[in-house]
Amino acid sequence: MEPEWIRAGTFLLSHKDSAKVEAAKVTGRRISISGMLKFLGVSRSEYRSFLHRKVSPSRQRKDAVKKEIQKIYDYSKQNYGAPKIAQELRKSGETISQRTVGKYMREMGIRAQWTKPWTTTTRDSDFSMELHNILNEQFNPERPNAVWCTDITYIWTQDGFAYLNCVMDLYARKIIAWTLADTMEVSTVIETINKAKACRNTDLPLIIHSDRGSQYVSNAWRKSTEKMQRSYSHSGYPYDNACIESFHSLIKREWLNRFHIINYKHAYRLVFEYIETFYNNVIELVVQKLCCI
Repeated sequence: MEPEWIRAGTFLLSHKDSAKVEAAKVTGRRISISGMLKFLGVSRSEYRSFLHRKVSPSRQRKDAVKKEIQKIYDYSKQNYGAPKIAQELRKSGETISQRTVGKYMREMGIRAQWTKPWTTTTRDSDFSMELHNILNEQFNPERPNAVWCTDITYIWTQDGFAYLNCVMDLYARKIIAWTLADTMEVSTVIETINKAKACRNTDLPLIIHSDRGSQYVSNAWRKSTEKMQRSYSHSGYPYDNACIESFHSLIKREWLNRFHIINYKHAYRLVFEYIETFYNNVIELVVQKLCCI
């Protein structure tokens, strides 16, 4: 069997001189440096020069930026791509372009996650004349508990679909209540809105916005939201409920689509982890920063 330094050297022969010298430095802890240098064709003077060479400021900055990129990438649960990471770096005072971040990420072998196909979860209703769009795409209320929005999305598992129903407060885009069920029945949305009311414990007049799915025009829904102003998206126009639609797209793209989800229990754990330990925490940090401005 070939000695370790022979096998290591053979692998590195095609690399540039700096890599060869680095290899000699590392493997020299275990084997003859002279033998390694001779095999790699590196002079001892070149080796000494390398050992005493200082890292250039540009290389130091690049290494430091890569460390920050890795931190942001890991914090996002390996979801953020170059645009978001560049934005986070600039927030911390780093002057860097999205293109440079993308280049560094390729060098580091990391990338953002992407989406899977989707299916519809809306059973449209036939009450067009009675359902009004009070919200009218005014997505930036001036206080909490002024506007809530809600929607249902599917999650694929090996055992069949699970259905995630969320209620979002548009003021901070925080998910204030959610339910994961194996059915799209009215009971699911009633459970979620009751959680939201219990969580916020508010009597303030507010708008609750949804699509025109049959769950949201049912008598049970009307009773559960009788003290609220019910607002509905225009038929076939999902942009009217863009914020909650965007969140459901986000949780799939950044998190759920990375897993081969086995069953309801597995899906529930993943949803809980994303909403309660990541997304809502990020939202709270953003709100705190805005309050300090």
